This record gives sequence, C-alpha cells and structure tokens, in this order.
Amino acid sequence: MTRFRTRVAVDTGLLAIGLALAAGWFGGRTACFGVVAGAALALADFWWLSARVDAAGVTDAPRTLLWLGSAGLRLAGVAVAVALLFLTQQFHPLALVLGLAVLPCALVVRGLRLAREGA
Repeated sequence: MTRFRTRVAVDTGLLAIGLALAAGWFGGRTACFGVVAGAALALADFWWLSARVDAAGVTDAPRTLLWLGSAGLRLAGVAVAVALLFLTQQFHPLALVLGLAVLPCALVVRGLRLAREGA
C-alpha cells in the first residue's frame, strides 16, 4: 500500500503543478493558489485515509463505529478547511474545486495501470 500511496502522491503532485501553472497563466494568482490549495488538501486527506486503512488492517477486529466516527470527522474537517479557504477570498473557487479533483484522476489512472499490469 505504501508504494501505491507514494505513486498516487507523485502523480497528483505532477498533475497539480501542471494544472496550477496553466490556471495561473489564464486566471492569475488566485487561480494558481486555488489549484495548489485544493490538491494539497486532497493529498492530506488521502494520506490520512490510507494511513487509517493500513492501521485497520493490523488490528484483529476493526471497530466499525470508531471507523465511521473518524471518517465523519475527516469529512467535516475537509469541509471546514474548504469553507475557510473560500472565506479568505485568496483562492478562486473553481480552481480550488479543480485542485480537489486532481486526486481522483490520479487514483483512476494509477488503478488502471495496476489492473493492466496484473492482467
């Protein structure tokens, strides 16, 4: 899982840098910062979630209620962070959403590569 997590993080970072440069060219500083902030938030969330999945695999009996509670807190934390970023008005809202969308794209591409290698 660690190698997969690292590859997804690298893919996300490279895609986010390219998208941030393009957004900065077309939309200015706030668009560039929005993409970077969204991608950083998505990566932090992904690393936290994958660490929790690794930790759950170690224990004998996963605690469903604890898992659901921590997932709810994680999503609430992401929502609060996005709201605070919107309130600062230093980040373009569409660019922030595009930055958040970089991680799912990297996950799909990496998953398809792994599926092709395994087939």
